[in-house]
Amino acid sequence: MRHIQDFETYLETGTVKKQSKDPQKAKSLFENSNESYEMLHVFIKSVGISDKTANHIVKNAYDSIMERIRAKMAQEGYNACGNGAHEAEVSYMRKLGFRETEIDLADSLRYFRNGILYYGKKTDAQFAQKIIILLDQVRTKLPP
Repeated sequence: MRHIQDFETYLETGTVKKQSKDPQKAKSLFENSNESYEMLHVFIKSVGISDKTANHIVKNAYDSIMERIRAKMAQEGYNACGNGAHEAEVSYMRKLGFRETEIDLADSLRYFRNGILYYGKKTDAQFAQKIIILLDQVRTKLPP
């Protein structure tokens, strides 16, 4: 897997655009992230983390994490769209003070989530557990 570029590169290429700050969009995205998080924990409490449930956990954790990152971007007046938008959003984690290990894990999450959605790939309980830890780190570092 390749290393995520600096956020400024995505600005230069037009993948990310600077726009007016959008506190209403940010608020809505934070609410969505919180709901995704709560539902994911209801699911985990009900059925647990296993190889069989890992794909579902990874997809839903991805949604909750990315909604929080997009909310922070909206608060600061950034919007990513088009080819490379999800990579740009992961790259934004650097501006938010995340460690490279967390950013690399988020990029792996992005990669595996795409594999699950578009190519029918499977992940395992061990990866799902790492992603739950990442989700908790993102929620701690990015409060509404």
